[in-house]
Amino acid sequence: MDPTQQQPPRRRSGARWAAAAGGLGAVAVLSTVLLTDPLGATPPEPVPPAPAASATAAPTPAPTAEAAPTEAAPEPDAPRPEAAAPVRLRVDDAQLDVAVLPLAPSEQELATEMLVPPDTLDGYWLTPYGMPGEGSENTTYITGHSWEGRDAPFNRLSDPGLVGSEIELETETGILEYRVDSVVTHDKNTLKDSDIWRIVPDRLVVVSCYTEDLWGKNVVLTASPVPS
Repeated sequence: MDPTQQQPPRRRSGARWAAAAGGLGAVAVLSTVLLTDPLGATPPEPVPPAPAASATAAPTPAPTAEAAPTEAAPEPDAPRPEAAAPVRLRVDDAQLDVAVLPLAPSEQELATEMLVPPDTLDGYWLTPYGMPGEGSENTTYITGHSWEGRDAPFNRLSDPGLVGSEIELETETGILEYRVDSVVTHDKNTLKDSDIWRIVPDRLVVVSCYTEDLWGKNVVLTASPVPS
């Protein structure tokens, strides 16, 4: 077959925007963590010394109690890396390992309430919202394309079995771990009204198109941080 006759794979990951909470401008809605007491002993009654011709035997010293070993205090959790831009997203259970690039909506995208990430296999971090890590002030949103007719990393997020899976998010200051709380689908027309846009510091939300209905639904993974 002539290669020029082949149809390119199709992808769908448009985004709707709505008014943001907290004065952040616009909200992108994407189509696309006992010490025991020492043991004591009661000393025995002293034994009288045996009579001697010229001397009195010294009394036998009473035994002393030995302290029981104490349990080591648990080490405190290591602090999470400071909030910073994410650079890589890994979900081993979904065989997903992608670079994460910053993405800010243009004025036109704000005006039309529609956002379409670049046509790549990468993930895109929505910069108007939260940064992940210690001191985060809002949810972190990452999106990526699901593709029709092509194996792509974000296609594998359309799996409710990922609940409980671990997510590793690499940032400019270190590596953060999250655990998936939910995998749900939303109609693209109503996603902008869902509770995923509530401000929840250091929560992670990953959005793509639902592979069973690329043009009508989104799949949304919500994850909470795992203590270090």
